[in-house]
Amino acid sequence: MEHDLPAAFCQRMQALLADEFAAFYQSYEEPRTYGLRVNTLKITPAELVSLAPFALTPVPWTADGFYCAEEERPGKHPYHAAGLYYIQEPSAMAAAPLLAPQPGEVVLDLAAAPGGKATHLAALMQGQGLLIANEVHPARAKILSENIERLGIKNCIVTNETPLRLAERFPAFFDRILVDAPCSGEGMFRKNADACQEWTADAPRQCAARQREILANAVKMLKDGGWLLYSTCTFAPEENEEIIAWLLATYRDLAVVPLPHDHGFAPAVPAWGGGHADLAGAVRLWPHKLRGEGHFIALLRKRGESEAAGVRPVRQDDKRRADSRLKDYLAFCREFLTTVPEGDLRLFGDHLYLLPPGTPPLAGLRVLRPGWHLGVLAKNRFEPAHALAVALTAKDVRLTADFSADSDAVRRYLRGEALPRQGEKGWTLVTVDGYPLGWGKQSADCLKNHYPKGLRWL
Repeated sequence: MEHDLPAAFCQRMQALLADEFAAFYQSYEEPRTYGLRVNTLKITPAELVSLAPFALTPVPWTADGFYCAEEERPGKHPYHAAGLYYIQEPSAMAAAPLLAPQPGEVVLDLAAAPGGKATHLAALMQGQGLLIANEVHPARAKILSENIERLGIKNCIVTNETPLRLAERFPAFFDRILVDAPCSGEGMFRKNADACQEWTADAPRQCAARQREILANAVKMLKDGGWLLYSTCTFAPEENEEIIAWLLATYRDLAVVPLPHDHGFAPAVPAWGGGHADLAGAVRLWPHKLRGEGHFIALLRKRGESEAAGVRPVRQDDKRRADSRLKDYLAFCREFLTTVPEGDLRLFGDHLYLLPPGTPPLAGLRVLRPGWHLGVLAKNRFEPAHALAVALTAKDVRLTADFSADSDAVRRYLRGEALPRQGEKGWTLVTVDGYPLGWGKQSADCLKNHYPKGLRWL
């Protein structure tokens, strides 16, 4: 890109970086980086590398990340529709592995849209435990929910709430919390021209006030012994070192956990945050020091022994009503599935969900997705959900229709067309090279299309 960076931004960065500023400034003549992250809930990195028709180069700081060329357009490939990967800027892939959620834990992504870090957390949790992915803006929360669905994540609840409301409901509830805070976006200037044009010299101060408010609520939700990861995509010390210094001064039970300085990750600068030596344990990702955009990451831990959450799982107060309406769902399972999803089945209106283990009471919260959406209990029949299809495997169903990624049939399916085909009648899992895309319903000589209208290719 051309050097059209805001003058006030350049002046501040030159004062901060001194002799390094020339290299930093020169990095904006380089093209932005593109990447994708393998969804290890569905496929291994080695399997995707052997399967994908585009060149992939490993991102050094995460085992499931790859650089790819913009012209390859992996977001327009059927494997993307199958949820085999998530398009993600390479530096953004660093946060979730540094938080390192473990299978079985209770984890929160507090500002999760569009879902890159939340889906990464889910993959690291290996489908075990409870993940709550929250986004305060309704339109962005919808996109978040769609990405959770596409990647076949079963153990995630998607909420559309303020941090304050969640903190009131879930005190000391989470083992790990990720706060990828809304910020002034200076690290994205090379990626997003709009971020550059919308920036003002006062933006870091305004964002810092919001970040402190978000973090104050995040700390309330963290268990003793819990982990809090804070990240931004900006260079401003007001939103980075100064925020961590404020956290350490305000919450004496928080301590910085030093992060490794590998792969070009540079230590944060204590002098930019009041001189607190522990700030050097955070890291900065600079575009002139690695192949990626600008980020800041700090990991903190709350002192004390980890305790069980105080929020109880959902009571079975609606169990009898749900059971009386499940006969059509169970009939569908017997007829078309080889593996029956089991657990806490809950009805939300006519929509049937399988709630993750340890789900807390959700009444009164804005919930877009309370778990794994199995389908709709219509009159005298069960309509399986798209989310059910993409979270299954081909061996979980009795009827499949498999098409190769380069076939005309798979593109016709993704456009919503019915496909001429002979086969056993009934609900059929449509797959691309063995990986689920969605449902079809086979009739005598036609596979009727049940790919969601909102997802269809134009």
